[in-house]
Amino acid sequence: MAVKIPKKIGHRGAAGHAPENTLASIRKAANLGARWVEFDVMLSHDGIPILMHDSTLNRTTNGKGPISAQSLNDLRTLDAGSWFDESFADEPIPTLAETLLLAEALGLGCNVEIKPAPETSEETAKAVIEVVNSSQIPFSIIMSSFSETVIGTLHKYLFDTPRGLLVNKVPEDWHSKLQKWDCFSLHCNHKHLSQEQANTIKSADYHLLCYTVNDPERAALLFNWGVDSIFSDYPDRV
Repeated sequence: MAVKIPKKIGHRGAAGHAPENTLASIRKAANLGARWVEFDVMLSHDGIPILMHDSTLNRTTNGKGPISAQSLNDLRTLDAGSWFDESFADEPIPTLAETLLLAEALGLGCNVEIKPAPETSEETAKAVIEVVNSSQIPFSIIMSSFSETVIGTLHKYLFDTPRGLLVNKVPEDWHSKLQKWDCFSLHCNHKHLSQEQANTIKSADYHLLCYTVNDPERAALLFNWGVDSIFSDYPDRV
């Protein structure tokens, strides 16, 4: 499961510069010099993995309602760019398959965060696994999720691909969780991380990644603590 991760990873592409979780945002991250990007994946109503962070369309498209209620064809009609800036008008919601192809063309590594709707964790994980396996793209990739069901499914069906457990605050039983699922990394909210926790995690020989870090001074401090990588909306600034 060895994979080399740079210190800076574009968050949802380059979410400070372009509409998050779109191909435009992925391209922007590459143009800014990012070597890796992170993006969020959910399922459409017809089971297609697409890029979206929220469970509803309201914030980042001109649509409304839950993602899980819309087919891919319906999602294709939506504008996922104008909310950010009119220059991105009619930017579509991309599929995971399209995003992986673009990442390969741009030479980007990917952190695929799986965000299942309630009661669909295993289904979502398996759909993502199918796309990743069928893509046959030889590039660097990490799969991550807050859902332990997702992590367990990845452990069972995509064992050789590195897994990262996502948490808000580092739980007391973090070590047993990472051991259980043979995880490569722990991903946590930098606001709740202490230097002592960072030292302990690194001493246990796990990679430590922090989200979402947009302040250069904070980034420097985290790196000084031993944090391996940070996710940033502005990968060109930190």
